[in-house]
Amino acid sequence: MNEKPFYLAENFSGPFPDARLALTEPDGLLAVGGNLKPETILQAYRQGIFPWYSDDYPILWWSPNPRCVLFPEKLKISRSLKKTLNKKIYEVRTDTAFREVMQACAAPRKAEAGTWINNNMLNAYCRLHELGYAHSIECWRDGKLVGGLYGIKIGEMFFGESMFSKKTDASKVALEYLCNTIRPKLIDSQVYTGHMESMGAELIDRDRFIELVNSYSKIILAEND
Repeated sequence: MNEKPFYLAENFSGPFPDARLALTEPDGLLAVGGNLKPETILQAYRQGIFPWYSDDYPILWWSPNPRCVLFPEKLKISRSLKKTLNKKIYEVRTDTAFREVMQACAAPRKAEAGTWINNNMLNAYCRLHELGYAHSIECWRDGKLVGGLYGIKIGEMFFGESMFSKKTDASKVALEYLCNTIRPKLIDSQVYTGHMESMGAELIDRDRFIELVNSYSKIILAEND
């Protein structure tokens, strides 16, 4: 096990170091540096790695162990959420306001200082959206965006990045749509949260997670990505 994260050159494009070489403290830190080019980010996801950092740091690449995931068939729908779904309070759309969803996810939240969705991340993922890899699921009400989520879809894997909600159950409705309409084989939630656990997410060993990624993510990168 390495005692320090790997340092990547700015022109680095992968493959990344083996995710099993990530640090245990802080949990999952694997590499520092590199870039946010589409081919670099996609290569990272295909190896079970993702970027997560703030403006005060260089790009940090992570692969925590265990990994928080949601198998769509295990989604938990509470009574209150079922009522919301039955009432069809929200209009659900996909990919009509990707940048706006990211910006809403980046907005300040209670008990959180700052955001990891900085301008560089925003522009990088919007570029991935333009290329057809990053997607948003949006909940609209009275013509206003009130909730949603975004992430990267590679093959039958959906790597969830963040979600937001301005109205009751809005982000949960978006997640239900992802599970039951988009229906990927697996949703990566990256790190544990009580909210995702309440929706049915669970922790699995990183080796098992990478096996699933290898099985479910099939992609051909265009030369000009």
